[in-house]
Amino acid sequence: MGSFKSNTSVTIENAKALFGKKVEALVKQKEKITELIASVGNKISRFGDNPRVKKLIEPISVFIRMLRAHFSGAHKLTNSTLGLVLLALVYFVSPIDIIPDFLGFFGFADDLSVVLAIYAKIKDEINQFLDWERTQD
Repeated sequence: MGSFKSNTSVTIENAKALFGKKVEALVKQKEKITELIASVGNKISRFGDNPRVKKLIEPISVFIRMLRAHFSGAHKLTNSTLGLVLLALVYFVSPIDIIPDFLGFFGFADDLSVVLAIYAKIKDEINQFLDWERTQD
């Protein structure tokens, strides 16, 4: 178990090293976040028909809903959670990362590893968001 937690931390730190400054600037630009969400949708559409990928994309869907709720003012995220969610999505859409996207599924798997590491790190806040979301219908 300790190994998974340390691998998660290393994965997140590597992503921060690559995109931390970009995320810091992005937090203050709502229109850029809208563009980021559109880019995520475009990338998912390239791989979304693969049944193995569909289950792995669910955290990305949750992240997008969290961002929309945050920026609409309906459900505010902590600054650290907001930064991590944005980091996950920026890493996911960036063609330049640890394993480049031109390598097909392997590049996609690298992106998902960062998304899943961040999902695991903020799982408590995700559960709070999902509980809140269930009360909104």
